[in-house]
Amino acid sequence: MNRRRFIRIAATGIAGLSFSETLRAQRGLALKEYSWNGFLLGAEGQFRLFSDDSHKAQASIEHCFAEIRRLEKIFSLYDSSSSISELNRGGQLASPPSELISILQAADQAYRSTGGSFDPTVQPLWKLYSKHFAQNPSAQVGPSAEAIKKTLSRVGWSQVSVESGAIRFQQAGMAITLNGIAQGFITDRISEILQSEGYENVLVELGETRAVGPKPSGDPWRIGIVEAKKQSSLFERIELNNTALATSGGYGSPFEESGRYHHLLDPRTGKPSHYCTAVSVIADTATEADALSTGLCLMAPAQIRDFAASRDDLRVIIQS
Repeated sequence: MNRRRFIRIAATGIAGLSFSETLRAQRGLALKEYSWNGFLLGAEGQFRLFSDDSHKAQASIEHCFAEIRRLEKIFSLYDSSSSISELNRGGQLASPPSELISILQAADQAYRSTGGSFDPTVQPLWKLYSKHFAQNPSAQVGPSAEAIKKTLSRVGWSQVSVESGAIRFQQAGMAITLNGIAQGFITDRISEILQSEGYENVLVELGETRAVGPKPSGDPWRIGIVEAKKQSSLFERIELNNTALATSGGYGSPFEESGRYHHLLDPRTGKPSHYCTAVSVIADTATEADALSTGLCLMAPAQIRDFAASRDDLRVIIQS
């Protein structure tokens, strides 16, 4: 389980490689579509690229697959040997991987941008709610006010020290989750690998979506945003070209059947947010879009609109 759609990559490996039979023409070259399909957080993810060299395409996909697995060993709460699991167990981590430092620096920026709405230290709250409803499957109310207050004493990004040589919690019993930013980070990393290897038409959908360039035809990629209250319908279609999209909403991981109690927990109140059904963010990177969509879901619509108005480099879509 997770606070958002926690990074648990059950990848299918190179067996997930598929080849389109349709040749694409671009600048006089015959380009074929290649794709990798796997599973992230129990949901299928994929990335697509176009090339006239099948051997190069397969090598690139193998490279990306290995990178996904490597990053999982850093970010996954499901892996007891991962870097984040080690940090949460001991309250500190010496010589952390550079990727963990980078993602926590991005988390710090999102924390500041959202006025504290995005906060990776909510993991103790998630554990509180998860345990409460596991022990009381038919419960119609969440944990007690006293239990929430006690848990909130172990929540707070300001109590995390992030340095190149070590990461430390300043309060006993703290824990972090990279749910709400890790999928975006991995999406960016795969996008950057493929771009560095010379691919100009790539769509990466690993929980979040990022387009590198347009389609081979020159048209932008068209992506549908699902309607949160009726997930068989589309709320809006948007176009991506060297941009990224992320959507967050409490509907994704409820703790109980009614959906009143879900994984988007406010680090200030300790309670689930009910301001919006979902928030989508279009940004230059999937890391930023992922973190901001999570944080903005914990803000009132008027606050979200003010935030969006202050950032002309973003587009924010609210589902009330």
